Amino acid sequence: MNTNIPKIAIVGPESTGKSTLSAYLAKHYHTVWVPEFARDYCAKLTEPCTWQDEINMFYGQLALEQELLPQANKLLICDTTFITVKIWSDYTFGRSPQQVLDELPKHPYDLYLLLDIDLPWEEDPLRDFPDMREHFMEVWHKELRALNANYVVIAGSGDERHANAVKAIDAFISDFEFSISDL
Repeated sequence: MNTNIPKIAIVGPESTGKSTLSAYLAKHYHTVWVPEFARDYCAKLTEPCTWQDEINMFYGQLALEQELLPQANKLLICDTTFITVKIWSDYTFGRSPQQVLDELPKHPYDLYLLLDIDLPWEEDPLRDFPDMREHFMEVWHKELRALNANYVVIAGSGDERHANAVKAIDAFISDFEFSISDL
């Protein structure tokens, strides 16, 4: 397995188009994308999400990423990351699972695209906070800064959002290839 494949994380608050953009980018770059494990997991829950559910989603997201990495063609697009488990756990339970905290610095992504909240809210049974998008956008900035993450905010709608994401990834690829050629 080639672990030198750059990982691009598509992150942000609810209803910012992460899955749509991830699918678009995977097609654009002729690669695979890692779907959000929590979406299918939560859709099957019959009770509110528990602490153990958050831990299960953390392990599930990691396993899904490891499963799809060998299929990646030069880039791996990740529809969210397990940082989401930290953000939701902090909000819901006032703390994060230790497994998540321990793994965060050991599991970096090469580039994060933080999707802006400039898209209209779309109702979805798995979305909970239409009035807290600004709050969670600030939380995402804080979490990415805490990781000293390389990230770009992606704004715009439709084709403009897609073009802005491609521009950010192309710039990253150009810099990445330049730095590898220096080795």
